[in-house]
Amino acid sequence: METLNFKTNIKCGACVATVTPFLNDIEQLDGWNVDTNSPDRILTVQTTDTRIGDEVRKAVEKAGYKAEPLAERP
Repeated sequence: METLNFKTNIKCGACVATVTPFLNDIEQLDGWNVDTNSPDRILTVQTTDTRIGDEVRKAVEKAGYKAEPLAERP
């Protein structure tokens, strides 16, 4: 299982509810969470396919928000 992180502008529970159907439509995601308390509003996704980062970004943008991939930490 791999973890991908994205900086977003998802600010609250209503925003999370808006992106939920878009992210849940991505079959390769095994789970996801948005830390709305973080200043960077970090979206964390768990997947076995690390190539889906662009698909996650597009899904968030389709919902009306922004998602910028964060560099992996060593």
